[in-house]
Amino acid sequence: MVEALPEKGVPGEQILAELSELRAADLPTHGGRLFAYVYDPALDGLDELARQAHAISDHVNGLDPTAFPSLLAMENALVGAAARLLGGGDGTVGSVTSGGTESLILAVKAARDSRPELTTPRLVIPSTAHAAFAKAAHYLRVALDVVPVGADLRADPAAVQAAVDEDTVLVAASAPSYAHGVVDPIPELAAIAGERGVRFHVDACFGGWLLPYLRRLGAGLPAFDFTVPGVTSISVDLHKYAYAPKGVSILLHRDEALRLPQYFAYAGWPGYTMINPVISSTRSGGPIAAALATLRHIGDAGYLELAARTRGAVATLAEAVRRTGGVRLFAPPETSVVCLAADDVDVDLFVLADELAARGWHTQPQMAYGDMPATIHLTVTAAVAGTATDFGPDLAAAVTATRAAGPADVPPALLEAAGALTPEMVTPELIAGLAEGLGLGGGDFTRMAAVNSLLDVAPPALREALLTGFLSLLQRPGRATE
Repeated sequence: MVEALPEKGVPGEQILAELSELRAADLPTHGGRLFAYVYDPALDGLDELARQAHAISDHVNGLDPTAFPSLLAMENALVGAAARLLGGGDGTVGSVTSGGTESLILAVKAARDSRPELTTPRLVIPSTAHAAFAKAAHYLRVALDVVPVGADLRADPAAVQAAVDEDTVLVAASAPSYAHGVVDPIPELAAIAGERGVRFHVDACFGGWLLPYLRRLGAGLPAFDFTVPGVTSISVDLHKYAYAPKGVSILLHRDEALRLPQYFAYAGWPGYTMINPVISSTRSGGPIAAALATLRHIGDAGYLELAARTRGAVATLAEAVRRTGGVRLFAPPETSVVCLAADDVDVDLFVLADELAARGWHTQPQMAYGDMPATIHLTVTAAVAGTATDFGPDLAAAVTATRAAGPADVPPALLEAAGALTPEMVTPELIAGLAEGLGLGGGDFTRMAAVNSLLDVAPPALREALLTGFLSLLQRPGRATE
């Protein structure tokens, strides 16, 4: 039991031991076997360097850069590096945010606030755009127009063009998309937005720090950055393929006039005048210092080498999928994602994910969407170069075990109950009962095929309600001790 506020203080050594014990239950953040959530370059000494840099600036407050010019200098250096990497010019400006979601919310805010005369501003995105755009639209009360993608999983320029109207404040696309790792046709889409006088944002949060290096290595990827006319803003996360600790992202604008609506300012109270470039007011300088240390330590040549290792690992994993009967590549492995689907009715993708996890490979199952089947997503980092050759035999063994196990065992009563549910019917009591029936009551999340199968057949709105309720069930005091 961990008590945050004991009656008497606890010795530091005991606290650190307790934290280490808690961490032992987590998935491995290093070692090239976790294909989501973390980004590992497998560079000796980098973690310790980042920790020390973080400690130097962790109490510095980004609220007022005039009080802490060190943080201002570091932010400007990071923005400048990102701008140069992504084709920016002398007038390119940007802000450091806490992550990709914040960068996307701010890109939408800047676009919305640039058109104050509109009563119903609209955002146009392809269906493969990151869910953070929907979050931004929800928070900012911007109407969301989601358009279909083509058979190649890329945004359809004709569909985007048809969706843009006089109330559209922003068109956005991905480079690459998170789910499938493919790059949208950025030049065509930016031209459509530019012809209508609409801002165009490139969400390069996921792979934007990697794509320029892949292009230098000869990958046949389209232009996606500020060298493309019509691109007005780009987001790129440094805690992904720049391998900085979480959470640091960059939101770039082509020029200062485009960025100004991003700011929030308020002087209508007796305290200090609040001026924020990002959503947070108080911000620790620790992540920013750690990011700067990471970039300076790896350097341009280092990132090129990491990109080459990542590219090689992707090729090895993709070939393993091609050689394994029962599964197939769902999307072209052109960036840093290997996305696979079942190629046989006897292979349950959600059971396969569990079987891979049992062999030490932690993947990310993705539910069916429209005409797209359920898939397994692998985010590949440089660390995977050291483990990729082991994946093929384990994938083949996992497929064999999946065939033998058969489909996920979802209690029929739960399936019947889920079929009759609506989002409004989801209560804390119902969630607790479902969790118990699916074997989640004890907090064991190692076998999730039944859960994922149930969620896969649920309509999106019901899935949202079920997962919201389950997360709320987990996030309550005392849960870890039950």
